[in-house]
Amino acid sequence: MRLAIEEAKKAYEMGEVPVGAVLVWNNEVIARAHNLVEARKDASAHAELLCMAAAAAKLSNWRLLNTTLYSTLEPCSMCAGGMLLSRVGTLVWGAPDLRHGAHGSWINVLDQPHPTHRIQVRKGVLAGECSELMRSFFQNRRLKEVDNGVGIPVR
Repeated sequence: MRLAIEEAKKAYEMGEVPVGAVLVWNNEVIARAHNLVEARKDASAHAELLCMAAAAAKLSNWRLLNTTLYSTLEPCSMCAGGMLLSRVGTLVWGAPDLRHGAHGSWINVLDQPHPTHRIQVRKGVLAGECSELMRSFFQNRRLKEVDNGVGIPVR
């Protein structure tokens, strides 16, 4: 998870929502990524999906069986679906995502019986650090909006 947090910090520095992901296979990190939604102008450029794509390219196989994906944030439904379709073995996530989380915060995709695959999930790993990155990012973003006359801080 520490490596995923490093990725999230890269996103933070770029002005991206600070989410990082790392994929491990046979005790080796085979892919890492961070959000690039703003840089790519692509709503699907989430850290988890980018990480899985990089891992699939490295393994020359879209099936990511027996892998563990570490993400600093509870995955959204899009990313959870990608994990199921890619056959990720285990997901470890940090902070809950109350607005989009697909492991119980908003909806629960990952605990539903699935006809072809089931992902083992560990949640809340280094949740404090992961949550603090998100809190700090959005607090700073609101302050910048106010400084630029674009918005009013939310209280």
